[in-house]
Order: sequence, then structure tokens, then C-alpha cells
Amino acid sequence: MPGKEQQPTRTVTVRIEGRVQGVYYRAWTYDTARSLGLNGWVRNASDGSVEAVFSGPPEVVDEMLRLCADGPPDAKVTSVTVTDEGGAPPPGFKVLGTNWR
Repeated sequence: MPGKEQQPTRTVTVRIEGRVQGVYYRAWTYDTARSLGLNGWVRNASDGSVEAVFSGPPEVVDEMLRLCADGPPDAKVTSVTVTDEGGAPPPGFKVLGTNWR
């Protein structure tokens, strides 16, 4: 559309550490990211952490990072670390490495 300005996008890869596997963290991340309109993915890492990519308007990505510090009720998050910035995931949000959704 002529005259429509391109919305800035921030894309981050994050590692969430603590008690984050087996506590509904991936499903909570999926639901939360989708409700915020973010693109990206989430998966369990072999070291017990959760990895995710969030892409969208910078203020929405910042809000998701803040929410990840708490996570779902049974999680005990010790750190949320941005490990990479840039790139662009495909549209939508998905859980990787499982048959879940």
C-alpha cells in the first residue's frame, strides 16, 4: 500500500534456564507468543533449558521477554538470555521437536 510505513521488527533468539522443562513452559510460550501476534518457535534444549525465537514489533518482543522471566505457574526461571539478534522466522509460531501442535 502506498504511504504505509513498514513497521520495525526485532527478532531475538533466547535461552530460558531454570526449571522450565516438564512444567508446561513450551505450551505456555506458544500460547503467549501467539496471543501477542509474534512469529517464531520454541523447543526444549538437550541441556534442560528452553530455546525460542521471537519476532515482531520491538515493544512486543520486549514484553514477551519480560513475561518469559516468570513463565507458567510451575516454572522457576533463573535466567532469560538473548543469544542472537536478527533474521526472520517464517510467519506464525510453532513448537519444534515434538508432535504437539
